[in-house]
Amino acid sequence: MIYFLIIIAVLFVSAYFILSSEVFGANPKGKRRERILQSKNFRNKQFQNQSFTPQFAEGYSMPKVMSEFFLGKKDPLLKPAQPIPAIHSDLKNLPKDKDVFVWLGHSSYFLKIEGVSFLIDPVLSKYGSPFPIFNKAFEGSDIFKPEDIPAIDYLVITHDHYDHLDFPTVKAIRHRVKKVILSLGVGAHFERWGYAEDQLIEEDWGTVVELKKEFKIIFTPARHFSGRKFSRNNTLWTSYVLQSPSVKIFLGGDSGYDTHFKNIGKDFGPFDLAILENGQYNEAWKYIHALPEDVIQASLDINAKNIIPVHSGKFALALHPWNEPLQKVTSLAKEHNIKVLTPKIGEVLELHNDETTFEAWWK
Repeated sequence: MIYFLIIIAVLFVSAYFILSSEVFGANPKGKRRERILQSKNFRNKQFQNQSFTPQFAEGYSMPKVMSEFFLGKKDPLLKPAQPIPAIHSDLKNLPKDKDVFVWLGHSSYFLKIEGVSFLIDPVLSKYGSPFPIFNKAFEGSDIFKPEDIPAIDYLVITHDHYDHLDFPTVKAIRHRVKKVILSLGVGAHFERWGYAEDQLIEEDWGTVVELKKEFKIIFTPARHFSGRKFSRNNTLWTSYVLQSPSVKIFLGGDSGYDTHFKNIGKDFGPFDLAILENGQYNEAWKYIHALPEDVIQASLDINAKNIIPVHSGKFALALHPWNEPLQKVTSLAKEHNIKVLTPKIGEVLELHNDETTFEAWWK
């Protein structure tokens, strides 16, 4: 009995120190917690989606999903057989007179518009997880490192999951970031990681924030969830509408399909460009991650002239073949006459060049 109690005590202490690690961030407290409690999107002790959103779709359960993941037969194309084709563009020396988009893999991307720079959900580690043993990046997909990132006007975070908010990356680039745009509660992580309170633009859905050079960003809904430890939804997830004097872009963030896309299109569309999550999906969690057909419908709902599908090409977080998301969304887009832009990781896309074409690199 004594040895058993000692083992339990050691496990308890070990778990305490592991879960106290910086990588897990911090829980919202004080004034931040008070703001959360005042949000109309915070009910029953957690943030809520606009529509009822079960953890799993009808016919699925946690045991069934876990059985598929750990005991089911894996697709031979779950991970690419060859390195992902990528281009290591010099982000610090991009053309100053051009508006550009550069995909950094998964849901990480860099935007420079009219001289203002934005870095969205940067995950530049080799692993999309709190520990360097899970969710390893595909070979060739992790060519960008924190030291490649130039000075950033606005770091934009959609939510606090590890494949969107990477502690080593945001810690490493802290001194190159002027402001951070994030949703309610997520600022607690950043303050623990050394960011100053006055660096943070931390708001709720529906908030309009004026940025430099007559830019503005609007916090808009998404259908997802949040959490870095065991408790869920104590921070908010979000999408964004980014407007400059010359261009309007929708930054989708992780989201299942819902009526919010049509509402965003009605209130803020049409969009010159929509960057939409397309990948790591499964019928079991279709309410929190869009299926390829949902991506197409969402782009129609918001009235997007061009779409860029992200959330694929770097990590295997679902059971579909690694290249299936791009194959399906490009095929479906042709049926609906939707223009899909599919640059390689690191390939510089000029935003106002309608003649740009891309090879089907995922094939």
